[in-house]
Amino acid sequence: MYYLKTESCFDSAHFLSGYEGKCSNIHGHRWRVVVEIGGDNLNQDRQTRGMLCDFSALKEALRDETESLDHRLIIEKGSMKEALLNMLRENGFNVTEVLFRPTAESFAKYFFDRMKMRGYSVKSTEVYETPVNYARYEEGL
Repeated sequence: MYYLKTESCFDSAHFLSGYEGKCSNIHGHRWRVVVEIGGDNLNQDRQTRGMLCDFSALKEALRDETESLDHRLIIEKGSMKEALLNMLRENGFNVTEVLFRPTAESFAKYFFDRMKMRGYSVKSTEVYETPVNYARYEEGL
């Protein structure tokens, strides 16, 4: 089996609704996302012969996904009063609502699914909240 890994980073703020502790307040992270893909066979076509996939395309796909969340407040849908959400947007703040609690674990699954939707044979994703704390996601057998 052949494996490739690439990574990308983004900066954003979030909070954990319903959490009792510091993370219930808006705070930011420099998120680091690592994606590993794999496959048994290398390409045989002229351009990518001898490659699992074109590294440039893989890096660009992940970068597209992370840039869509860069410098944004990421909130779980329904976790903020609509009036406050509208006020933030009216004042030019970039807010992204997601359908999950924005934890490292949930982001690991999110990026796994997003890269898989782009056609990559994703083996695992890791999302670092800090340089030493990360969550990993891989599909079970």
